[in-house]
Amino acid sequence: MKKILFVEDEESLQKSLGAALEQQKYQVFRALDGETGLSLAKKELPDLILLDLILPKKNGFEVLSELKSDTATKDIPIIVLTNLEGSADVERALTSGATTYLVKANYTLQDVIAKIAGVLSHSK
Repeated sequence: MKKILFVEDEESLQKSLGAALEQQKYQVFRALDGETGLSLAKKELPDLILLDLILPKKNGFEVLSELKSDTATKDIPIIVLTNLEGSADVERALTSGATTYLVKANYTLQDVIAKIAGVLSHSK
């Protein structure tokens, strides 16, 4: 069973997408802030991380850069799922090591799940 870490401070999205992923037979770990997300990533070593950028305690950019600079977590694919639409944010996330950048408003839960499946099918 593939493990997904979902770092998102919006509880309604955390619940709806988390439940949808569990229905797809993924094991889902949840974090409501960047610090918790970082420690869960290092402890659980998930197959994929869904990461919001606007988070309490540590923002998504900080989490992303720490994950990518740690040998234990640097190869985990990270899908950024956020409301930030600015091209500078997109570029910063992708150059920091994010696999894919999704703007929440532009994707349905099914779209996000399809993206996750696609990324997981291409990772080891």
